[in-house]
Amino acid sequence: MSENTDTAEKGPRAAMEVKNLFHSFKKKMALRGISFSVMENSIHGFVGPNGAGKTTTLKIAATILKPQGIGTVKIFGYNIEKEYTEVRKRISFMPDYFSMYRHMTVYEYLDFFAAAYGLEINERDKVIGDLLALTDMDGRKGDLLRSLSRGMQQRVSLARSLVHDPTLLLLDEPASGLDPRARIELMEILRELRKMGKTIFISSHILSELADLCDSVTILDAGTVKYSGDMRNLLRQGQNYAGYRITFKEKNIPVAEDFRKINGVTEVIPENDCLEYRIVVDGNFTSPNELLNASIRNGAEVLAFKEDLKHLNQVFLDLTTPGVGN
Repeated sequence: MSENTDTAEKGPRAAMEVKNLFHSFKKKMALRGISFSVMENSIHGFVGPNGAGKTTTLKIAATILKPQGIGTVKIFGYNIEKEYTEVRKRISFMPDYFSMYRHMTVYEYLDFFAAAYGLEINERDKVIGDLLALTDMDGRKGDLLRSLSRGMQQRVSLARSLVHDPTLLLLDEPASGLDPRARIELMEILRELRKMGKTIFISSHILSELADLCDSVTILDAGTVKYSGDMRNLLRQGQNYAGYRITFKEKNIPVAEDFRKINGVTEVIPENDCLEYRIVVDGNFTSPNELLNASIRNGAEVLAFKEDLKHLNQVFLDLTTPGVGN
């Protein structure tokens, strides 16, 4: 009997569950009993140094690399070994390096894969049209793949991975080699896919973009999980305080004393010639709006107001081992 939970009770559920997974290549241990979950309809980052085991994990989850029988991976409740046919219906894998049929046009390439997935001719035409619109490639459908830039080829590869309407996307370094504009545009497409109900598991070295993009993250180092969970909780990790940062348009706004009077504020730290303030709070602090209200009462024009969190780059360095995997 299948362990599938597609019709289970409503509420958040795991799209992917990895439990106590080991894997080795000859004498080298690539994965050392890793466990983590990816929740449905989320964007989950997968971060680690080179050699940490990210691609190995992705290939096992994608049913490309055969598990060695130690640990389990389930996709929407289906065991990837015992029920891999059902798993493959629900997933799509986009590798970091991919080959294309360079003498095909964009449309021919997508049509080829749509046919391979069993879509009828009329259905293929509609699906391809929708995917070209989603990836902003509808004006290039007659172009040869060999004539496209790296960024455009990435968009076509992403469209190819969507032709069978998978629920879970496994993306290995999808922004690798892209210029800044192409990366930004790719991240916007991924946000749109999440709005459409997709779950996205993305491996990347571009940490700043993951911090803004992902709901949750797993950090892998030398085949072990160093952290797995909510992104914001990770960025709070290791801080001995909670706080906020507020930026004004003009200098020397007399707000510091009003900030200090707010219940729960323990410290007010001016920065950048009083254009910015870092406000440290304790458990008695209840409403960030009080900081904004105090600013407005003093005639300040607020340019930015945000929770004061650690940078993902710093968290990554704190959790991973220097030199490992390089």
